[in-house]
Amino acid sequence: MKASELMTAQPACCTPDDTIREAARLMRENDCGCIPVVEDKKSNRLQGVVTDRDLACRCTAEGKGPDTLVKEAMSRNPTCCGPDHDVEAVEKIMAEAQVRRVPVVDDRGCCIGIIAQADLALTAGAASDSEVGRVVERISEPAHASR
Repeated sequence: MKASELMTAQPACCTPDDTIREAARLMRENDCGCIPVVEDKKSNRLQGVVTDRDLACRCTAEGKGPDTLVKEAMSRNPTCCGPDHDVEAVEKIMAEAQVRRVPVVDDRGCCIGIIAQADLALTAGAASDSEVGRVVERISEPAHASR
C-alpha cells in the first residue's frame, strides 16, 4: 500500500503567522493532534508542523498566551514522505524520527496529506487490538533499540 492510499488528503493547515489559538481550534475541529504549517495557503509549501505537544511544552508551559504565533511553537523541517512511499517506508520514518505523524508532500514540497501512527497501525494488517498495539510499539521503540 502506498502513502497516497493511507493518508488523510488535504489536511487542515495553518501558516507561521497564524496564532496558536487558531492552530488549537483546527486541531479540535479536525480531531487531530498535528497541523501542517505551510508557507501560505495558496502554495501549501510545507514549513513545519505544530502539535498538541508543541502547544503544551513550547507555549503553555512557558506562559505564552493564545495570541502567540505558530512560528514560535512549530517544529521546523519535519521528516516527510512522498505519495509513492510504501507503508514500510512510512513506518521506518516514524520509528527513526520518533514521530507519530508524517506529512506527505509532492515533488514541489507542497503538503498534500498526513499519515498518523493510528492510520498506519490500522492499515498494517492488524486485525485485533493486540496486533495494533504491536505495530504502535514497533513505531514508538527508540531508534537505537534492536528490532
